[in-house]
Amino acid sequence: MIEQTELIVNKWLYQPPLKSLDTGELTSLITLDVMKKRTAEKKGLACRFTCEFIFEKQTLLEYVAGDTYVIDPGDVIDKNELRTMVANCYMKFKEKFDLRKLGTVLENKTLVAFDENRYDLDPILLLLNE
Repeated sequence: MIEQTELIVNKWLYQPPLKSLDTGELTSLITLDVMKKRTAEKKGLACRFTCEFIFEKQTLLEYVAGDTYVIDPGDVIDKNELRTMVANCYMKFKEKFDLRKLGTVLENKTLVAFDENRYDLDPILLLLNE
């Protein structure tokens, strides 16, 4: 059995810009960190996404949130299932961003689309299925 936990926001550091966003370039980036977890009865996978919005060398927002999957030890995860797990974590990350951005200068902005195919999942599968 595979069970997904609730997304936990570890950091939401918002600093309003000193001038209008129309006067300069706003950039954003997203990173993914994955960690294996294991107890005597369960194994798991933790996905942590980090997003930064930068405007004229000033960080407007640093947003970090993580999600975990708890997996029975006998379950073997394949690459497609792992892609789905990561995509589900990102969807929850994006939904939380869409709610929290309201009332900020970023309320009309969206997160960069996340492409889980960019990441080499083979090392993660090896860790998860050992």
